[in-house]
Amino acid sequence: MRGWWREIAGLVLPVACGGCGRVRTQLCEECGRALYGRPPGRVRPVPEPAGLPVVHAAAPYGDAVRAVLLGHKERGVLGLARPLGLALAGAVRAAVAAPSAASSAAAPSAGLGAGPLLLVPVPSSRRAVRARGHDAARRIAMAAAAELRRTGTAARVLPVLRQRRSVSDQSRLDARQRLANMAGALEVVAGGGRALAAGRAVLVDDLMTTGASLVEAARALPGHVGAAVVAAPPSSFTGPLSPLGTRAKYSK
Repeated sequence: MRGWWREIAGLVLPVACGGCGRVRTQLCEECGRALYGRPPGRVRPVPEPAGLPVVHAAAPYGDAVRAVLLGHKERGVLGLARPLGLALAGAVRAAVAAPSAASSAAAPSAGLGAGPLLLVPVPSSRRAVRARGHDAARRIAMAAAAELRRTGTAARVLPVLRQRRSVSDQSRLDARQRLANMAGALEVVAGGGRALAAGRAVLVDDLMTTGASLVEAARALPGHVGAAVVAAPPSSFTGPLSPLGTRAKYSK
């Protein structure tokens, strides 16, 4: 019910840019460039935890990008899922194109064919979903899959990971504590293995900080071809951040 109310309210209430607050636009051109205007890059947190898959991010986390992610996740501005999905789609393409992804997809043990891309969201806790009124990572993944299909890549969301036990709120935990908190917390749902055999699985999330959640997701989902996130800390990008590019602008 809460999610439906937000959807309806977004149609009748005045809008402001989710990144800078500029009125009469849900995402201004400048904030759109910050979110998806540069090529995605590989990201590796410091310290890098053992078991972290190869991760690509669309944008450095900060300023407008941070505001857009928080606006969607915590304030329920659901219309921001589409530009966030556009950013995530770019990171997914980079993840699949990476050499390590190609070799992983070709490995017989992976059990993955040449079918569609299967975007597997890192699951949020039920408590967090109830508190927010929506599943932010899954909603962004759905928008990313739609963008991939629009541009000619077969893709769909496959939410086959679930929490097998409760975990603590990670916001006040350090990197080591987050790894311990997430260890063994995820599992593939019954029948998920058969669904995964139909394509190439890519782990997706909205944000990577220490990498603890992706480490656990990768452990629970062997055979994935990489991971993609909307944003990560600027310090985690392995190369210098490129200047803003000239990707197609987001439009409503």
